[in-house]
Amino acid sequence: MWLGSGQQINHVNVSDILILSSSVKVVESARDLGVVIDSQLSLSSHVAALCRSGFYHLRQLRPLCRSLPAEATKTLVQTFISCRLDYCNSLLYGVTDKLMRQVRLVQNAAARLITGAKHHQHIIQTRS
Repeated sequence: MWLGSGQQINHVNVSDILILSSSVKVVESARDLGVVIDSQLSLSSHVAALCRSGFYHLRQLRPLCRSLPAEATKTLVQTFISCRLDYCNSLLYGVTDKLMRQVRLVQNAAARLITGAKHHQHIIQTRS
């Protein structure tokens, strides 16, 4: 994986690297400790993977949560969704508003699952 600005990466024309008679393919992104790092260091690949995983788990939890008490639903969502969003979230400091909006969509969908709110209803954060 080559890291650099768009202009720098455009000058690199290497697709394979020869190491001890083995060919290693250069990739656009790599996963390390659960974080997907792309060649532009924009974290767009990480956010996409995070949202994909979050929405997948929400779809799996939705039928189950309909038959559970509210407290159990909160625990399940905390276990499967919030922990995923919290893991390495400090890396998201300074990312674009577009990427943060995508993460907030997962958070809002999780809040709707807990509260039973419909998709068109607003989720408002209150302080207790």
